[in-house]
Amino acid sequence: MATECGEAYLQTFLDEIFTPLHRAEQRRWARAYLRGLLRSTGKKTLRRIARTESLPPTAAQGLHQFINASPWAWEPVRRRLALGIAANTTPYAWTVAELVIPKRGEHSVGVHRQIDTATGCTVNGQRAVGLFLAADTRCFPVAWSLVLDDGWAQDRRRRSRARIPEEETARSVRAYVLDHAAAVVEQPRLPGLPWVLDLTRCQDANGVLSGLARHRLHTVCEVAPTQTVLVGRAVTPTRVGELMEVRRSRQPRVIACQTTDGPARAVPVYAYAGTIRLPRRRGAGRPDTSSRTTYHVLKCPSPDRHRPARYWITSLIDRSVEEVMALVRGQAAARTALVALRERFGVLDFEGRSFPGWHHHMTMASAAYAFQYLWADPGSGHTAAPTRPPFEAVS
Repeated sequence: MATECGEAYLQTFLDEIFTPLHRAEQRRWARAYLRGLLRSTGKKTLRRIARTESLPPTAAQGLHQFINASPWAWEPVRRRLALGIAANTTPYAWTVAELVIPKRGEHSVGVHRQIDTATGCTVNGQRAVGLFLAADTRCFPVAWSLVLDDGWAQDRRRRSRARIPEEETARSVRAYVLDHAAAVVEQPRLPGLPWVLDLTRCQDANGVLSGLARHRLHTVCEVAPTQTVLVGRAVTPTRVGELMEVRRSRQPRVIACQTTDGPARAVPVYAYAGTIRLPRRRGAGRPDTSSRTTYHVLKCPSPDRHRPARYWITSLIDRSVEEVMALVRGQAAARTALVALRERFGVLDFEGRSFPGWHHHMTMASAAYAFQYLWADPGSGHTAAPTRPPFEAVS
């Protein structure tokens, strides 16, 4: 009975999220692919998905056609996924995380030699920028961008073979983050929430902060101690690490922080006594309203003195330190989500070489993640009696 109930909820989920797929055949393959991602173990190959679902031998080709060649648009599906998650959870922040997907060879779309910012190692692979909605105790992927380097941007033969749209060019990670922000702003039904970002390794943190300010979005961003800011009427930038070393300029707080093993512990946090601004960006060609946005600076010293202190810049100047630091958990939740996406939902396992195929696969993996953690048994790879109602209508 539980299995029958779970299957009914899976069908409801598919009906709601994949309504933009107008052809019955597409919806049928979407169901098979989603069930395969949820139920198969190990690498999520097309053959393994077909075998898990007890499909005929020719089904692998049908799944390949659905992912790599079928011309369905992934953006409407992702919008419905985001709206459905927001309607059935308590979201508190948007966040962005990078994912490096190791690959052999050079033919997979977007693959290039790059530095993995998480490890500092050079890898051959794809780089993805994912948009996540932090809600309750989890973070849900709702959109993806594939980062292209100059080689893919300029080689027309490779672009044609991978079916890369003309508007997709080589851009910085900052540009992809701001594209995600713009897409959220353009959808009034999506929740207007603060953006919680880790900019400690970003080469243009000022550019990200300024871009979000232009969209009138509030931010809580972790930054490196070398991040420059303007204090008072000063025109010479100051590093946040140096700013927060001046004792008279900071105010101590102690907040309760929930640990992974259960009990809360007291954590000291220092708040800058005044407000700061960002240095004005040059050459923008338009008035830089972001330079007029004011921010607070927060510092969390290392508890054991063996690790460096951490710093955050936030535009939520009317919120308490406790409220601001509570939002920071969104970044940890995004990192946890990436682990699950890699280990259980196959984001590393796309076998095709086309740009649309990659986006189709990432969309299906995101949908599988949402269904698993909102409606299926959290301790199982199989759908079961749902733990909450199905998606409310999002049309």
